[in-house]
Amino acid sequence: MRRWAESLLSDLVEDDLVDVLLVVTELAANVFDHALFPARLKLRMSAEPCVVSIVAEDASPDLPQLKPSSTESVRSRGLVLVDQLSEQWGTVRRAVGKSVWAVMRCTATP
Repeated sequence: MRRWAESLLSDLVEDDLVDVLLVVTELAANVFDHALFPARLKLRMSAEPCVVSIVAEDASPDLPQLKPSSTESVRSRGLVLVDQLSEQWGTVRRAVGKSVWAVMRCTATP
C-alpha cells in the first residue's frame, strides 16, 4: 500500500512524501484494526496549490475517536499523528459505514 501511494506521489518533496505516507499508513491501519470490510483507500493530489487528499472508507459505523496518548500507551497514537500532520481531517457517516479523511498541503518537486 505504501509503494502504491509512493508511486502516485512521486512529485512530492521527500519531507512531504514521508508525512503523507505516515498519514496513509495510519488511516489504513485503523481500517485493519478497527473497521469492517469491504474497505478502500482513495488518494488524490492536486498541483496548484499542492494538496494531497486521503480518504479511508469502510463498512463500520463506528467513528474513530481522537484520544490523548501517553508514554505508557502502545496504542491510540495513530489519530494523534494524523491530527498533527494534516491541515484538516475528519469523518463522514455514509449509508453503510464511514469515511475518514485527511487533507495535507505539500510541495511538488520542480
